[in-house]
Amino acid sequence: MLSLRRPSPNRRTVFAVSCILSTLVLILGTPFLLDVLAPEDLNWGRLSDVSQTYGALSVLFSAAALAGVAASLWYQARQTQIAQEAARRDAHRELIILALGDPSLLACWEPPHASMTAIRRKQVLFTNLIVTNWESDFRLGNLSEAALRDMLDGHFQGEIAREHWVTGGNGWRVSAELSADPMRRQFVRVADERYAQALASGPPVSADEYFANAP
Repeated sequence: MLSLRRPSPNRRTVFAVSCILSTLVLILGTPFLLDVLAPEDLNWGRLSDVSQTYGALSVLFSAAALAGVAASLWYQARQTQIAQEAARRDAHRELIILALGDPSLLACWEPPHASMTAIRRKQVLFTNLIVTNWESDFRLGNLSEAALRDMLDGHFQGEIAREHWVTGGNGWRVSAELSADPMRRQFVRVADERYAQALASGPPVSADEYFANAP
């Protein structure tokens, strides 16, 4: 089957930098090329006036080219960082999924901050996966702050969602403060705000009340 793969960020960056540098070399090398190819009866005074104007433009083009190179390098570094963070999140998610499938592995993680059953521990860990997915979407721009607030308002109506934030919210705050990403800190601030609003609205919906009992 024919594989239609998009070029990697590294290849796109190399191509962009090559084009910019080629243009820069062409601009800077044109005066020397004219000196070699120009006829002997050429009006060099007029050419000098033109070249001065050309030189000023070449400075602007050179500055734009350097800015383009810097932007390309920044973009590549950003994409690399996002890819590395995604790989770490995937690895962490796989470990949690393994623990959810084998309760004996729950004891391999740090002990819960409050006494709870193994079933409740699995529910809290799964809730953490949900919140982590929302944080990732928010940081990447796939989830607006307004949409995040709406989702958290519904989320914190649940008993387990509130318990998760009570036991794990401090860890989220510490991680956000240590992060250089302002979007991560904003996510935690919004979550704290919506959690406080949920508390003020009344008691949560118990997990036992989510579904009707079978007749």
